Amino acid sequence: MADKDEDLPRDARIVKSLLKSMGVEEYEPRVIHQFLELWYRYVVDVLTDAQVYSEHAGKGVIDCDDVKLAIQSKVNFSFSQPPPREVLLELARNRNKIPLPKSISEHGIPLPPEQDTLISPNYQLAIPKGQSSQAVEETEEDERSDPNPSQEQATELPQQQHTPQRVLFPLSKHPK
Repeated sequence: MADKDEDLPRDARIVKSLLKSMGVEEYEPRVIHQFLELWYRYVVDVLTDAQVYSEHAGKGVIDCDDVKLAIQSKVNFSFSQPPPREVLLELARNRNKIPLPKSISEHGIPLPPEQDTLISPNYQLAIPKGQSSQAVEETEEDERSDPNPSQEQATELPQQQHTPQRVLFPLSKHPK
């Protein structure tokens, strides 16, 4: 095992010792490479930001303060602190003030109310008030037979239709 550790680059040995110090004994070999990739990418990002801060300050060389500022901005941007415990407790109290709905003791899975389901009727039919259902059926048959009505028929239709009446067709429950 010591021979394998000596063949690894220094950074890989450091990652391996970090994993061992955290109690991780078994892992795939590519885990070390993934951590190294993450580590290198993070260092490049921090040093690039530090270079930008150094150039903005008019310095020719990156110094320790630039690196500290880059790390601090990376931490502030990447990680956010959870809200304080008191805030979470207040939110929980407010949420828990609303009682849960009463459970329905029926057999099977409880379903939401019919108006909240996707199968509830979501359409309305407009039927003119002055016409009977027979007249509506005759009008529908006329429309099917003559797709291009003459000018006289076209002017008669708007005169017949006045204020539409809304009709809903709710789904009825079928007894089992």
